[in-house]
Amino acid sequence: MAKNRRYVPLVVIGFLAGAISVFVFHQGFVLIAWQTGLLPNAPYSLAPTAPLGVPRVISAAFWGGLWGIALALLLERLRRTDWLWVGVLFGGVLLPLASILVVTPLKGGDVAWPSSAMLFRGFIINGVWGLGAALLYRLGRAFA
Repeated sequence: MAKNRRYVPLVVIGFLAGAISVFVFHQGFVLIAWQTGLLPNAPYSLAPTAPLGVPRVISAAFWGGLWGIALALLLERLRRTDWLWVGVLFGGVLLPLASILVVTPLKGGDVAWPSSAMLFRGFIINGVWGLGAALLYRLGRAFA
């Protein structure tokens, strides 16, 4: 029972770190890239997502929170000095791969390997999310 209590703050802090990182780091980076003309899509989209019609940015924050829990579980097994670069790689590699290999087929799309430019863009944007989530998780753990 005591062991399970140890995971409660880890899950809560991980979820909050991942969700907040979407709003601050992920969408903040998209905002900068969009304003400089590097990305065609505006950040903080309120366009509804299927099937529930939730605004896109809220959906992204929810999924960012779930990914934040997975990242927190991973980070707790590593030295704290490795947390930031692991966060960048976790977000930059795992999230685009999940999008290509899992999300696209679930939404009825064909699994087609994207161009190297799209892969690089996905790595950077999601890597920024991972860095932010790791930073926020580290901050949350310091106060927990």
